[in-house]
Amino acid sequence: MARNRYEYSTSPRKLQPEYRPNKKRRKNQLKVVEDRPKQGVKISKEQKKRQTKVTLIVVAIFILLLTISYRNSQINEKFSEVQSRKKELASLQKENEQLKVNIENGLNLNTIEKLAKEKLGMQKLTNKQTLYVSLPKKDYVESVSEEPVIEKEKNWFEQFLDKILHK
Repeated sequence: MARNRYEYSTSPRKLQPEYRPNKKRRKNQLKVVEDRPKQGVKISKEQKKRQTKVTLIVVAIFILLLTISYRNSQINEKFSEVQSRKKELASLQKENEQLKVNIENGLNLNTIEKLAKEKLGMQKLTNKQTLYVSLPKKDYVESVSEEPVIEKEKNWFEQFLDKILHK
């Protein structure tokens, strides 16, 4: 009705709700049930035994599964540790091989000469720098004719006695 019309005023009128709630109470409403005391249900000893047995079995199965899970986690941890150690070993072996090759290359005389010239600035000797020394063919080994006298160091008491006796 009024919904489709255009309103020209600045304050539109309030719309009436399309439905009207029933204010009448129904007679068939739910009633609050009063709390009745629970009747004591007796459980026999056999049923209690069964319940405890089932509970213990469930707990045992849970503990068993927990133990298996823990062991699997330990196995996975050790396996990953072994894998990491294998990778470390492979990298160390590779580095070792590279160092062996470097050592073999370093033992080459041409390489040593090249490094001496480039890094240390060394040069080969020229004829001007060569000095020849002539040595007589005499034997320089001396034979021991006398036994050497080895003086033993004296302690302070012996030195004191020597001073007193030699004066």
